[in-house]
Amino acid sequence: MVPTRAMTPHVPLTPAEVARDVATAVALGITSVHLHARDAEGTPTWEREVYARLVGAVREAAPDVVVNVSTSGRTWSELERRADVLALDDDLKPDLASLTLSSLNFVGQASVNAPDVVRGLARIMLERGIVPELEIFDLGMVNMAHVLAKEGLLRAPLVANLFFGNVAGMQALLPEVGLAVERLPEGTLWSGAGLGDYQLTAQALSVAAGGGVRVGLEDGIWWDRARTRLATNPMLVERVHELLAIHQRSAMKPSELRERLAARS
Repeated sequence: MVPTRAMTPHVPLTPAEVARDVATAVALGITSVHLHARDAEGTPTWEREVYARLVGAVREAAPDVVVNVSTSGRTWSELERRADVLALDDDLKPDLASLTLSSLNFVGQASVNAPDVVRGLARIMLERGIVPELEIFDLGMVNMAHVLAKEGLLRAPLVANLFFGNVAGMQALLPEVGLAVERLPEGTLWSGAGLGDYQLTAQALSVAAGGGVRVGLEDGIWWDRARTRLATNPMLVERVHELLAIHQRSAMKPSELRERLAARS
């Protein structure tokens, strides 16, 4: 939601640009893709019609990839707006949708996720057969995953992204990564993500710990901590594959993730 053309020329904004990056990433090897819609001016939008064009372009360019859409509260907090994309049907229906489990502060902006909105989104996803991708920035959100599972709003196996390096959240340090992973509900399919300068550190720790990796320009636009070179999405995906190769691991196929999610109970 954050990168703009003023920040980097490499951020894909239109459906065609996003689909092109997705197709390149699929050729390199990815499991799923997380999508944010932008309007004609390049501003983030919640509108279903815009998401329909975006998901349609991605499905055409990469029919097998697992599609994950955003229900972010970073720009708007109302349930109706954030749930609009969940009403997409047929081939445009997303496989997953993000679900941030509590409110949090970024460096200069808040993401407001009221308890009733979090539960409302989880309930709609459950009714629609869309898998929540739990976005977890601190240990309180890990606990919230347990609470929602106990309430019957989440079905195992859960899918979660753990975010490290945010100013008001968990840091990309070995003890914090280990504690977050240890406290996840049993059987959770988790990936690690690092924000800004911490993207590579969090990815390396996640790969070493046996988890998945979230990667892309949404989390950081620079290739290096010195910020001398702007990254592209394909560059960042290639680097993750280098990490996987070092650890003698390979990327999960989209079909395998679909099989695991089909067995949810």
